[in-house]
Amino acid sequence: MTAVLIDSNVLLDLMSEDARWFSWSAAAVEKAADSFRLVINPVIYAEVSARYSRIEDLDAALPKAIFDREAIPYEAAFLAGKSFLAYRRQGGIKRSPLPDFFIGAHAAVAGYQLLTRDAVRYRTYYPRLSLIAPEATP
Repeated sequence: MTAVLIDSNVLLDLMSEDARWFSWSAAAVEKAADSFRLVINPVIYAEVSARYSRIEDLDAALPKAIFDREAIPYEAAFLAGKSFLAYRRQGGIKRSPLPDFFIGAHAAVAGYQLLTRDAVRYRTYYPRLSLIAPEATP
């Protein structure tokens, strides 16, 4: 593994200083940064952007010197579509692929670990994806 894709829920924990998750998320990001490149993609950037009114403030919160920005590979978009199809066949009601499908597929195709605190969907649709996630709810 060369990199860790950081899920938006972990970044939002840090930005909001979430009372329940801040400590876990901060420690997990710090540990990942010690050994791996930290990566975000446009979907993660978009989800986190809802917290900010100015792009300059968002860019300051996600400095390029710390978080590498990568496009979602077309192979990952294809895999996200297939995962969404499986979701629909299992009774999912959403009409278009959820952000988690793009995030999980990006990590899977790129061979990255995914740092998230919401592992259930990723384990369901990307069972071979290497996750960094809490063992139990704190």
